[in-house]
Amino acid sequence: MLKEIVIAIQSYGKAHQFIRKNRLWKWIIIPGIIYALLFMVSMYFFGKTATNVIEYFTKAIGLSDWIQTFQNSWLGFLFTLGGIILWIILMFFYFSLFKYLWLILGSPIFAYLSEKTEATLEGREYPFTMQQLVKDAIRGVKLAARNTIWQTVYTISIMIVSFIPVVGWATPILAMFVECYYYGFSMLDYSFERRKISPQQSISIIGQHKGLAIGNGMIFYLMHIVPIIGWVLAPAYAVIAATISIMDQKSQIAVVNEQ
Repeated sequence: MLKEIVIAIQSYGKAHQFIRKNRLWKWIIIPGIIYALLFMVSMYFFGKTATNVIEYFTKAIGLSDWIQTFQNSWLGFLFTLGGIILWIILMFFYFSLFKYLWLILGSPIFAYLSEKTEATLEGREYPFTMQQLVKDAIRGVKLAARNTIWQTVYTISIMIVSFIPVVGWATPILAMFVECYYYGFSMLDYSFERRKISPQQSISIIGQHKGLAIGNGMIFYLMHIVPIIGWVLAPAYAVIAATISIMDQKSQIAVVNEQ
């Protein structure tokens, strides 16, 4: 899996060269600006909501009053740290919901970029039909719904574990890996969708190549560390990098698909 993570990370460098060579900036900048604006607004409100949820929860169960009765600074520190960790996990969860909404809205553009990338690399063209576009959009919505449900289940489980002192400190890292996997999953599926691979087969194949999904999602999230520019470029770079990583591992993935 580590090797596949490295391949997925290196694909971002190849994606940058591919975008420059083929002058795809217009397909990246405009959707990227829309994404960046939605991201800024949503994360502002998500942050406030996460804080309110934690405050309401601690007051509802009487946790804050219970801690104060002990007058123990270490106990207060542990639960404060736990609150911060829970806030981070909630932010991951909120962002995942935003991510799936964006994946649904941006599906036509992502599908085009993935198709354009593969067509250019292979020197071929894929015929466009409205029927296929509608079919692909429905598939994307179904997979997004499926991934949302599973990621929610994992996130709730992680949130419960986050309340355990010491052990819960590692939960943000676990939540990040889950988030990276499911975003990378969506980016990789565009290539399988184009090959007429069923959603069930796609789930199976990506499950056997988790490194490609995790690595793709990891760089996508790291790009958000760079304000504005990173937010604008991250979505398109992710789908092009995912397509390139599939192309680089085509022989290995083809073997899995044939089985």
